Amino acid sequence: SEDVLSKDAGECAICLEELQQGDTIARLPCLCIYHKGQVFLRMDIKSQKVAFMGCIDEWFEVNRSCPEHPSD
Repeated sequence: SEDVLSKDAGECAICLEELQQGDTIARLPCLCIYHKGQVFLRMDIKSQKVAFMGCIDEWFEVNRSCPEHPSD
């Protein structure tokens, strides 16, 4: 499900950015939460290229499970 975070909740396991109050999040059935629909700019140190990285939306294009609980 999708909702708005009511308080800061640590780090998103996908993008490693902080989950902050007011962020739009996806809450999975296992109760893990990730950024929903947000895109972050990342610099790849090795290739010196900038890449756009989405969170749970991009993850689900390839995977159909929670990043922290892949067997669920």
